Amino acid sequence: MIGSQFGNVVIVVWREGVEALLIVGILNAWLRNNDASGIGRRYLWSGAATGLLLAIGFGTTIALSSSTIPVTSREVYEAIATLLAAGLIVHMVSWMRGQGRLLRDELEAALLQETSTASWWGVFTLAALAIAREGAETILFLLGALSASESASPAEPILGGIVGVGLALATYALLQLGSWIVTWRLFFRVTEVMMLLLAASLLMSGVDTLSKLGLLPSTARLWDSSATLSDHGPIGALVAGLTGYRSQPTLLELGFYAAYWICVVLLLRKTTAPEQVVVAENRAEIQR
Repeated sequence: MIGSQFGNVVIVVWREGVEALLIVGILNAWLRNNDASGIGRRYLWSGAATGLLLAIGFGTTIALSSSTIPVTSREVYEAIATLLAAGLIVHMVSWMRGQGRLLRDELEAALLQETSTASWWGVFTLAALAIAREGAETILFLLGALSASESASPAEPILGGIVGVGLALATYALLQLGSWIVTWRLFFRVTEVMMLLLAASLLMSGVDTLSKLGLLPSTARLWDSSATLSDHGPIGALVAGLTGYRSQPTLLELGFYAAYWICVVLLLRKTTAPEQVVVAENRAEIQR
């Protein structure tokens, strides 16, 4: 049965996939208008491929290193990875709200500097680092999501990754068409909420694990809503995995959950909402 692990993987790969496509699209669109677009775009795509390979290498290294951790320490490692992923997701959302709208100008300025001196390796490096960064973020988010999941089936993350990539390609295509149904602002607003809910779920999983290990104090359960929606049932488990819902929350869990959302609201209030998300909707759209 498809559960929360599948949903978490889809959300992460979908969001990060669109961001990666967006970066490549910005660079490609700018180079297309350059006199030496042919050679520049070859370096661009070579850099993007290299960045993808670097991300895969990073993921392989993480997987191999985690397999060498003693069983007694693995639960602590997974709890830390889960909490780290939650923090990185919040940071990513905050950064995109505050600085993401300037990304296009920053990328184009960097390209202008490199192409003005015919430094095509600079274009290669810019693309490689941008894609490697997105790939590394995706791997860390997935590591946290998979560590928080109780499912042992390898089929869910694989299928979720495939669906996520497909959704990213379809979403990017719709966004490039300038559809009134899907706009950049709508996409980032919706996925922002989904990612923050996922981060809340990861936080709760990390807190639960540390509490079970005795690293956090045990507290009394405040209520029991299992009769309405149990987090161990098929639907409740999915909701819990995607939002951090608990049908029998403890005082500790409720405290962390409330503190998380208070911190998120305060943090996001200090940043500027993406009125002009990476691609300016009132300017010429990037053409593939």
